[in-house]
Amino acid sequence: MTFLLLKVVPNLSRRILTRDLTTPSQTHIGKKIILFDGKDAYINRLCDSKLFKEAIDILCGQSRLREAVQLLYRIEKPYASIYLTLLKFCLKQRALKEGKQVHAHIKTSGSIGLYISNRLLDMYAKCGSLVDAEKVFDEMVHRDLCSWNIMISGYVKGGNFEKARNLFDKMPNRDNFSWTAIISGCVQHNRPEEALELYRLMQKHDYSKSNKCTISSALAASAAIPSLHMGKKIHGHIMRMGLDSDEVVWCSLLDMYGKCGSIEEARYIFDKMEERDVVSWTTMIHTYLKNGRREEGFALFRHLMNSNIMPNDFTFAGVLNACADLAAEDLGKQIHAYMVRVGFDSFSSAASALVHMYSKCGDIENAKSVFEILPQPDLFSWTSLLVGYAQHGQHDKALHFFELLLKSGTKPDGIAFIGVLSACAHAGLVDKGLEYFHSIKEKHGLTRTIDHYACIIDLLARAGQFTEAESIINEMPIKPDKYIWAALLGGCRIHGNLELAKRAAKSLFEIEPENPATYVTLANIYASAGMRAEEANIRETMDSRGIVKKPGMSWIEIRREVHVFSVGDNSHPKSKEILEYLSELSKRMKEVGYVPDTNFVLHDVELEQKEENLSYHSEKLAVAFGIISTPSGTPIKVFKNLRTCVDCHNAIKFISNITGRKIIVRDSNRFHCFEGGSCSCKDYW
Repeated sequence: MTFLLLKVVPNLSRRILTRDLTTPSQTHIGKKIILFDGKDAYINRLCDSKLFKEAIDILCGQSRLREAVQLLYRIEKPYASIYLTLLKFCLKQRALKEGKQVHAHIKTSGSIGLYISNRLLDMYAKCGSLVDAEKVFDEMVHRDLCSWNIMISGYVKGGNFEKARNLFDKMPNRDNFSWTAIISGCVQHNRPEEALELYRLMQKHDYSKSNKCTISSALAASAAIPSLHMGKKIHGHIMRMGLDSDEVVWCSLLDMYGKCGSIEEARYIFDKMEERDVVSWTTMIHTYLKNGRREEGFALFRHLMNSNIMPNDFTFAGVLNACADLAAEDLGKQIHAYMVRVGFDSFSSAASALVHMYSKCGDIENAKSVFEILPQPDLFSWTSLLVGYAQHGQHDKALHFFELLLKSGTKPDGIAFIGVLSACAHAGLVDKGLEYFHSIKEKHGLTRTIDHYACIIDLLARAGQFTEAESIINEMPIKPDKYIWAALLGGCRIHGNLELAKRAAKSLFEIEPENPATYVTLANIYASAGMRAEEANIRETMDSRGIVKKPGMSWIEIRREVHVFSVGDNSHPKSKEILEYLSELSKRMKEVGYVPDTNFVLHDVELEQKEENLSYHSEKLAVAFGIISTPSGTPIKVFKNLRTCVDCHNAIKFISNITGRKIIVRDSNRFHCFEGGSCSCKDYW
């Protein structure tokens, strides 16, 4: 007679399970299993498999998988359903170790049938052990369609697409799941052309097999290429198959048309949708913003905020990033207020996007305030803040936050190093910049990119260390690009290094002969050196080749309306008042020492005309408009598409002192914060 003392399950609802054995034997003597709440319960005698199955079910239901698996070794002849229960919970809890124990027990019992083998495949594949899944698959005497599909899906999700495709090609037959798995796998692994080819093959074999999941993957492939032609063909399939009422398919269509640049058709799909969820709204809003239709995107976002649908993290992040790119700070602040009102996740990408938005819009203090409430700032937040400080001329804070980033345990990436190298370049910190540059590879194990080299060349060239700069260029493992030579040429302009400027310009002319910036910079270097003939020759070359200097444009937002100015612009409704105010300012500025810098103005006009030309520069027009349009003491914030010129930079310092205004100008390189007659860049830009 066999006796067993086995602890089973405490902490259950009070319950008594009784099983009478109709035919007791020496090996089945026990009569009942008793489970009590809060007490240790015992199986007194070796019971049959039915009773053990009930105990295993209860243990699994309590997530006590390890104990359930231990019970397995007490059963003389387990039912297949016991194995299936255990495998189900091993998969649910991703318990690979216990799953392997169950598999080993199955092998010893000789109970491996097709259904159990498939469950083993599924458990191993979804637990990430594809090697074990392969062994089970290879050992299977019989396989059904489910066996093949599990392996293909496992390979796709596990990142081994080649094996998934090879297995797919060997399948004796396929179903809808097979096609969908391999087509979506192509999309996930950035093989959109292959996905569309498979979709065409699927249509050829059995048109009826397409469903909304397959269709959505094919549309995603069309969007990734992008191929509007193929997308429209799939749209036709959708209509013929009667899937035009499915919301998932409609959302995929909307995304495809948007990414293919077909905005009107995307909006048509959006308007036709009977029920729009937040994904649909977000897709349409981002479609407008990514295609340069700012006002329509922002208007649709405002419509969403007034609807009964709550924007999600991706909606907020996308719109805030657009606000950052477009310097739409007022809208960004409205979104921030809305997020605070409805509550937002401080761990989310939207929170990081807030830091980015304030930083790029020139409100570095608000950027810091948001950053400080983030419980665990991500790398994007760290980088946005330190780049913001760098662009605002606060290099000490930029370097401080970079050091905090290193201490936080967050691993910096290449973009973070671009930020800290830029901070060093704008402040002339050569030794510190070189230290960070060398640490990219030597200390942090990252590969230096062309952008890192451009930053260090910019740093050295600005500081006039041309020998060191040329040495790094000659030792670069990658071919210098236009940004490297442009950085070198910019340093030559600052320090008047004519010979090196010619060599840098020659390299730039070879890379992009139509770029007007190179011609203009070289002409200005000749002008500063008094080489008027050479300057004239450059300008004649530009004229003969039809190369036109990119027009300078500045804009300012007043009461949610953006006002754009170009050089010599007199189209603004308040143009007369602006010019009159600038004329008055000019007199007051000269009285306190302002001298117009006419070095870079065309030489073949009189001095008085040169000064007048300078007065019409776009940033001066925008600053003047901002002053006459806002109450006294209000800060002015202007954005410009090009680098601000030396004269405008000097003039705005005087204007800030005379008017008592804080004036922020963001040019193509950085922010200039003018206050009390000085600039945050300390005239080093």
